Amino acid sequence: MSFEKEYIPIYTYKIKDVIIRKYICMQYGKNTVTILYRIFNGKDKSKLTLAPIVNFRDFHKDTYNHEFELSQWQNKRKLKLVIDKQSTTPIYINVSEGEYIKHENDSFKNMYYIEEEKRGFRAEENHVVPGRYEIEINPNEQKDITFVASLEENIEEIDGFQIISKEIARICEILYNSEIEQTNENKELIKNYIIAADNFLVYRPSFKLHTIIAGYPWFLDWGRDTLISFEGLLLKTKRYEIAKEVLLTMIRDIKYGLVPNGYSGYDNRPLYNSVDSSLLLFEQIQKYINYTNDFNFIEKEVYPVLEKIIDAYCTKIDIDDNNIYLDEDYLISSGTPNTQNTWMDAKIGDFVVTPRNGKAVEINSMWYNSLKIMENLSKKFESEEKSKKYKRLAEKCKKSFNEKFYNKRRKCLYDVLGDGKIRPNQIFALGLTYPIMNSASQEAKEIFETVTKKLLNNYGLKTLAKGEENYIEKYEGDSMKRDMSYHQGVTWPWLLGIYYDSFKKIIQAEKSKTKKKELEERLKSFVENVKETFVKEFEQGKTVGGIHEIYDSVKPYEARGTISQAWSIAEVFRIILENLEKDD
Repeated sequence: MSFEKEYIPIYTYKIKDVIIRKYICMQYGKNTVTILYRIFNGKDKSKLTLAPIVNFRDFHKDTYNHEFELSQWQNKRKLKLVIDKQSTTPIYINVSEGEYIKHENDSFKNMYYIEEEKRGFRAEENHVVPGRYEIEINPNEQKDITFVASLEENIEEIDGFQIISKEIARICEILYNSEIEQTNENKELIKNYIIAADNFLVYRPSFKLHTIIAGYPWFLDWGRDTLISFEGLLLKTKRYEIAKEVLLTMIRDIKYGLVPNGYSGYDNRPLYNSVDSSLLLFEQIQKYINYTNDFNFIEKEVYPVLEKIIDAYCTKIDIDDNNIYLDEDYLISSGTPNTQNTWMDAKIGDFVVTPRNGKAVEINSMWYNSLKIMENLSKKFESEEKSKKYKRLAEKCKKSFNEKFYNKRRKCLYDVLGDGKIRPNQIFALGLTYPIMNSASQEAKEIFETVTKKLLNNYGLKTLAKGEENYIEKYEGDSMKRDMSYHQGVTWPWLLGIYYDSFKKIIQAEKSKTKKKELEERLKSFVENVKETFVKEFEQGKTVGGIHEIYDSVKPYEARGTISQAWSIAEVFRIILENLEKDD
């Protein structure tokens, strides 16, 4: 058996002198999947038997020891299946040829999932088998058979070949429109990046807008993840119309100044459990302007919302116990001992694994950056007086930050005021559009070197420096053990993006030609290492065409978490693409 991924996944099987190639493709914008079986038969007559194994459940659940109630209706080769009386969502199946044979009370008992067991979850479940299709194949015959499963009732009208050809054409069009320079050396890589980026872009029918899935297989769309992924998935690929829709999705349900960090998978209710999503919005709006110069869209659709966000943070936001407010020292404080609303938010019941309530370093870095962006936008859209208001707030924030956050003894920034642990969040003080710290200062250089020496490895930045209390370098075991390590030392690839931006700003600010040249050589080496590490991971790792959410912080740097994560793909390829452009 072999596996390859061109535009779509292709499996090849050989049984004696019979070769079977299996192509899998989803129809864009529909709940439809097609499988093409291309059979190269040998010297004897053969029979292909296709027995669909069916389930109907939420991806967070299982059907352990479950007895299915199956109703099915057959019209030639078309099937309609209703499972456990879920009559509003029937499943349709159709095969291009062959005979269907109905099964009675047939099930696949106790299918075993080794990865679920490793993760401490129940590892067995049942499935139902409604029947089987049998297709006769003559000696030395080449035969193509399409199997289609869908929620669309007109399944017999769906052409499996057409789904595959349209999907390949769609990807080629996205690639062409991206205008990313391709060479013989990087052509395959760029194509696979375009496919990977596109996989995360989905349409929410209830919003009539696009959004970004945070990661597969178990995340939905998250505000924080969407905004961190925004540039790498949408702007780098010049998908500007979808980018506008994603920004509209982000501001659609803002409440008391908070961008929802997500929506409930059960009732679509907005979830307001993030202090940073609203502030990340400003940075991505600035990036959108940098790429498109589309001030008109921002002024009409987004700017009034940005004003309300700033006003809300200046007053107080206590929805869902977020406890966000601008303190007397002009720094933002957020959260409570029980409410953790930064990205390091793991909790086990009421136990907070990484307490970060108070004045967090990246939140205040983002707050300053947001004020500076508003200083410029208000000057363009409104008045000099309004601009001065934001400027004054920014200056006072910066003054307090620089007085209070630098930890001279450890040559780093406090992660939260009063917490001297070395974490990667401090890099936000150096890498945003408007850094809150002077990149030319000795303190900035020391912070950058501390992060480099203590946290950087081949796969990203560690979430905690080795030697700190409760440091854990492997993400493994049951749910509790994994949550204890999630932000306590394991490595996250997405942090390479803000580290890279910080690196460039340190170089830009360097006055010494000799030191600047040394830094440029280090940056070149860093970029080459990112490319080498992740191209190999992307092409030969656990998930072909994907980059995992997290990695262990000790060799062999085992891939963990979601098998393909939006912000991992976005930030790693943002670095690679920017430097491909320079090489060309």
